[in-house]
Amino acid sequence: MCWSATADLVAGTGIAAVGVVSVALAARRPRDLPLAALPLLLGAHQIIEAAVWRNDGGTGPATTAWAVLALPLLALWVPAAVLCAAPPGARRRLLVPLAAGIATAAALAYALATRTVTAEIRGHTVGYSLGLSHAGLIVGGYLLATIGSLFLSGDRGLVLFGALIAFGAAVSVVLWRQEYISTWCAFAAVCSVLLALWAARRRPHAARPPGRGQAPPRARAPRPGDVKRLGRKPL
Repeated sequence: MCWSATADLVAGTGIAAVGVVSVALAARRPRDLPLAALPLLLGAHQIIEAAVWRNDGGTGPATTAWAVLALPLLALWVPAAVLCAAPPGARRRLLVPLAAGIATAAALAYALATRTVTAEIRGHTVGYSLGLSHAGLIVGGYLLATIGSLFLSGDRGLVLFGALIAFGAAVSVVLWRQEYISTWCAFAAVCSVLLALWAARRRPHAARPPGRGQAPPRARAPRPGDVKRLGRKPL
């Protein structure tokens, strides 16, 4: 979320561009593609919210699309993507946040199907309301599925990514509650760049051919001592 329609549109376009780079970097490792594509989802999320701003909130298609992407889709996408990219030794423990993500996504999808989500412009922020029952349990499952899966991934870069998301979410919530300004788009941009760097670090490097002007190694001519070691007599 950003503080205006223009800010959301600019941030979303930039984040989506980083997502294109991230996907290109992960192209040789198909298991990394779902996680590398996360900035594309975050960018689309910001662009959709620009439409929510333009519509002055309400209950239109843009508000519903924002909620679908932010709530059930990300709750399931993040733990599944982390499980795909994680090393074999971490996959068993990642089944816990994946199960939490499946249950949370199902509950949120049911709520979206049976209730109407509304958006309200509050100063420089947008407030969304869905009227969830057992909201605390759902929020806990959502955090376990998303941030928890990153912390349990066994990958140093993803743990750092999770810590940055946790810090950014905490700061954004504090500012959002004050109806002062929404800063999540800035943290989403930083997180997207971090994911692109993670994808670049995991990219396999092919062996490089000899550089220009560099001659290939020359074979050494045989010596008399070499012939003796082979058990043959020189002619």
